[in-house]
Amino acid sequence: MTHRTERQILQRAEAIAPQLIEIRRAIHRHPELGFEEYFTSRLVSQVLTAEGIRHRAGVGRTGVVADIGAGRPIIALRADMDALPINERTGLPFASEVPGVMHACGHDAHTAALLGAAKLLKEMELPAGTVRLIFQPAEETADEEGKSGADRVVEDGAMDGVEAVVGLHNVVDRPPGTVLVSPGPILAATDMFEVIIHGRASHGAYPHRGVDAIVLAAQVVNAIQSIVARRIDPMEVGVITVGTIAGGRKANIIADRVELTGTIRTFDGAVRQKILEGLEHACRLATLQDGNYELRISRGHPATVNDPGLCRLVRRVARELGLRVEEEKPSPVSEDFSLYSSMVPGVYFLAGAGRPENGPPRQAHTATYDLDERFLPIAAAMLAEIALQYLLEAGKRPPRRKKSS
Repeated sequence: MTHRTERQILQRAEAIAPQLIEIRRAIHRHPELGFEEYFTSRLVSQVLTAEGIRHRAGVGRTGVVADIGAGRPIIALRADMDALPINERTGLPFASEVPGVMHACGHDAHTAALLGAAKLLKEMELPAGTVRLIFQPAEETADEEGKSGADRVVEDGAMDGVEAVVGLHNVVDRPPGTVLVSPGPILAATDMFEVIIHGRASHGAYPHRGVDAIVLAAQVVNAIQSIVARRIDPMEVGVITVGTIAGGRKANIIADRVELTGTIRTFDGAVRQKILEGLEHACRLATLQDGNYELRISRGHPATVNDPGLCRLVRRVARELGLRVEEEKPSPVSEDFSLYSSMVPGVYFLAGAGRPENGPPRQAHTATYDLDERFLPIAAAMLAEIALQYLLEAGKRPPRRKKSS
C-alpha cells in the first residue's frame, strides 16, 4: 500500500469517529462486570450484523468472535469489554448509570475501537486470509474456577487457527497520536498466594503455654520481604507483596491462627520459580517454633512478551499513519492477553488517550478516570492497518506458531 492510502485509512476512521463515540458512550453508560457483559455483547453483535460481518456470540460465556475475510493466515485482534466495581465520580453527561460499576480502565473505548476496525476492514479489499475479532469478557476478573475471559474464549475456540494476535490499551499519560511499543517482556506474570499460620491458643497472661501465631506470622512476613532482596539477582525484576493480614480474636488471647494473602509479579520464568521457592522457605519458619502453615498458590497467566517482528510492524504502521512512536516500558501490572501471546506470536501496544492540557491524568482504576475520545479513530485505524499489512506480508514468511505453555 502507498503512504497516501494509509493516511486515507486514518481519514476514514476519523469520518466514522462520531459513530465510535456514540458506541463508546453507550457502553460507558451501561458498564458490566466480568462475565456479565450482556448489554455490551448485544451491542457488539448488532453493529457486526449491521456491517454484514459473520460472528458468533456467547463465546467464553459473554464474548463475541467475528471473522472478516477467508482462509489462512488468520490474525486476531482483541479488545476487552468488562468494567470495574467502582462508583463513578467523573460528572460526565454519559457517566455510568449502574451504581458501583464503572468503565474505569477504558475497555468501553477498546471495544468501540475494535468495532471501528471492523468497519474499516469490511470496506477494504483484503488479500487472502482472515482477520479475527475477539471481543473478550472478564479481563479484570476470574470466574469461580479461577479462569479469566481469555481462558474461557480460548476454550471456546477463539484462537483456533490463529497465527498472530494483536492487543492494545489506552494510556492517559500520553496524548492521542502517540503509540508505545517494544519487543520482549512488557507486562508481568501474576501469581496470588494465601498463607495460614497455625499456632496454639492460650491466655494472654501465659504466652508460654501457647504458640503465638501472630509472632510467627511477623517472622514469615519479614522473611517474605527479603526474598527479592536476597534471593534474586539485582539485575532481574520481581515483586512480592503481602497485601492482607488477619489474625487474633481478643487482646488477652494468644492467637492460634493468622491468614496472609499477597501477589507475586515477575517477567522471567526462572525468577518466578525462585520467588515461589523462597515463599515456601519463608513459611517454614513457622515450623521452627512449634507452629505450622498452609500455603496455597494460585498460578496466574504468564508474562506478556511482545514478538519483535510484530513490534516492527506496529512501529511502521504508526509512523506511516503520521503518529509518534515511543518505547513501551515494562510494567509490573498483568493482563490475560498473555495467554494468547503464549500460544502464537503477539504484540500488545499502548495508544495515547490523555489530555495533558487539562492537568494531571485521571488515572485508570479510579473513580475520576476518563480518556480523550480522539483515541478511538486512531486505535481503529491502527488495528485495521496492522491486520491488513500482516495479511499482505503473509506470503513473504513461513507461518510461526508457538506451543501453549
